[in-house]
Amino acid sequence: MPSLGADKAPSSWTSGGYDLNLFTSPPDCSLLCSVCHGVLKRPVRLQCGHIFCKKCILRWLARQKTCPCCRKEVKGKKVVHVNKLRRTIDRLEIKCRNAEAGCLVTCPLAHRKGHQDSCPFQLMACPNEGCPARVLRGALAEHRQHCQHGAQQRCPLGCGATLGPGERAQHNCYQELREAWSQRQERSQSLVLGLLRRMRKVHRATNLIRRQLAQLGDFLQEDEALIVGTPQEAARATLEGSIGAEV
Repeated sequence: MPSLGADKAPSSWTSGGYDLNLFTSPPDCSLLCSVCHGVLKRPVRLQCGHIFCKKCILRWLARQKTCPCCRKEVKGKKVVHVNKLRRTIDRLEIKCRNAEAGCLVTCPLAHRKGHQDSCPFQLMACPNEGCPARVLRGALAEHRQHCQHGAQQRCPLGCGATLGPGERAQHNCYQELREAWSQRQERSQSLVLGLLRRMRKVHRATNLIRRQLAQLGDFLQEDEALIVGTPQEAARATLEGSIGAEV
């Protein structure tokens, strides 16, 4: 692909393509972008047939309405994605970007993210709050065990507990909540049973009082009858006595 002529990309231009040093062997020159001189990323083709990184050519067309290679006028910003070329580039072998740190893994360009997310040579920030250290992913677990900022941390599950290094490995707030809930249920059942027993006692005492009140009522009625009947009998006896005396 022809290189740029008099009009060149500004020195502050951010490359839209892949860095050449990323690949295990130098890519073919037909796979390079004439704007950024990197390997084509998301390659697109103009009406004239020249191919560029999508990011590079859109920035170029925002400044000039001509092809960077042949200077033909470009009407609008119509570009065509070259998916076949993109698949070819995705198969190129690349080095891990942590190669200088010691990673020797190589993989196709399309698989770079999968490796990067698990590369043991990737620098990682310590997750302990307040710790500024950045360590390799492979050494992160050991670092966390001895990290001074990890002495006291809040439970990551959100229960609010503050845990020390030895407590975090055994902490299971879900299990603790289940156990606490079971204990509360047992206490509630004990309270309910106690209330039922007291209600039975109150019920028996109430029935006893009712029976005693009924007996008292019967006794009072008998006494009242006796009290009312006594004057009548005395008067009758007096009358009979007076009649007998006259006779």
